[in-house]
Parts: sequence; structure tokens; C-alpha cells
Amino acid sequence: MNTTCLIIDDEKLARELLREFLEAFPEIEIIGECSKGTEAVEQINKLKPDLIFLDVQMPGMNGFDVLDEIEHEPYVIFSTAYDQYAIKAFERNAVDYLLKPLDQERFKLAVDRALKRKKMEAGNLEDLLGSLRPVHTRTTYDSHLFVQKSEKLFNLPVEEITYLEASGDYTVISTKNDQFVSSSGIGKLEELMNPETFIRVHRSTIVNVNYLKEIERHFNGGMIVKMQNGKSFPVSRTYAKLIRKKVV
Repeated sequence: MNTTCLIIDDEKLARELLREFLEAFPEIEIIGECSKGTEAVEQINKLKPDLIFLDVQMPGMNGFDVLDEIEHEPYVIFSTAYDQYAIKAFERNAVDYLLKPLDQERFKLAVDRALKRKKMEAGNLEDLLGSLRPVHTRTTYDSHLFVQKSEKLFNLPVEEITYLEASGDYTVISTKNDQFVSSSGIGKLEELMNPETFIRVHRSTIVNVNYLKEIERHFNGGMIVKMQNGKSFPVSRTYAKLIRKKVV
């Protein structure tokens, strides 16, 4: 099955170069181009591409604004002349961050990474259910985690964790009053926690149901979970199906 792709950049030459580089990937089908952020939001929600190449600075709406507005969730490779947004991009779970002028070999690595991630995350509902609710032989779960902040290690009760967010290879652990950064990936931390309490709502987000305020449904079938502290997280298509099963 082909991987559909949308190119988003306000510069015509940049879009043409992306098209040229993508000719080396016959498995990728370019289904459109956008030169403005507002147009990108509309086309992403309409065409539902698997992958987007996204510029940061565009007239009217920047790349991060686009990600805030879209309902469909594609894989994202940023392509920009600005290096200062790289950390923010990976916090948004971007596949890669390419700096202009684009290097073809570096571009190939980014696309290979996107295709590999798509292949790894593809699977039927049973596979997804297994990743969301892995079968555990253990009947007890860790009640405390040791987390580092500055030069100190804190003994953090797991029940105080409100949500976890993937940030590159790290995980940001949030409580009511503090945040900690763990060098463990979000998948590894998920294995330590009771799956009846901590549920995956997105490939980069796990929430504690005890701090969940409500689940908001959208007319298009999308969902947003809202926490008691006002924080909101989108529910990806992968996990929305499973959350619906919990609604009585």
C-alpha cells in the first residue's frame, strides 16, 4: 500500500525540490501541495495524508499552528530554514526536522525513518489492543518511581502522576504541582504502570484516568480528553476505537 503525502511550504522552489527528492520513493504518492497554513489544515483534514512535509514559517499560520488545528494525525517531517524550533518539533512527535537547503542524503534518512515508523505502527486491532493493554503476568505494579530533577532523585508515588508525554527519546512526567524528565521512553514506563489506571490516548501520551475530567467527542468522530487541571490531549484514531469500548 502506498504512503500518501502532502507538501506544505510557502516557497514554490522548496515544494518543487521536495517533489524532485520524493521521486526516489515510488511507494510515496504525493496527493497535494499547500502554500498557506490555513489551506494546509483544510487539506490535511480532507485528504488525510499519511505523511506531511511541513514548513515552520508561513504567512498567517505557522507549522505548529497547523498541527494545533488539524483533526487528522499524519506523520510529520519539518522542512525549514530555522534551527531554533527543533526541540519544539520533536516535542510534537515529529519524525524528523530538516534544515534548508535540503541535503538529499539527509532527506532520504528522514523519509526512511517515516516509512519505518509507519510500518512499525501498522497492524490490526488485536495488535493495537495488545500495545494498549499488554498481557501482564504480574498482578502488582510499581507504586513509586525514582525520577531526577536537577541533581536530586525524587521518590515519586505513581498515583500522583497525572499524565506522561513523549519528548523524543525522553518522557515528561507531570504531577499536579511539578514536572520531571525521565530518560526512559514512554513505552518502557507504560510497562511499569497499571493499565487499568494509566491509558494510552496517543502514541505520545498516557493519562491517569483518576485525573481525567471528561472526554469530548467531535462531530467527525474525533475525541479530546480533558484533564482536571485544564490540560487537553487529542485522542488518535488508533486509541479512539479502544476508548469507545470503555464507554457504558
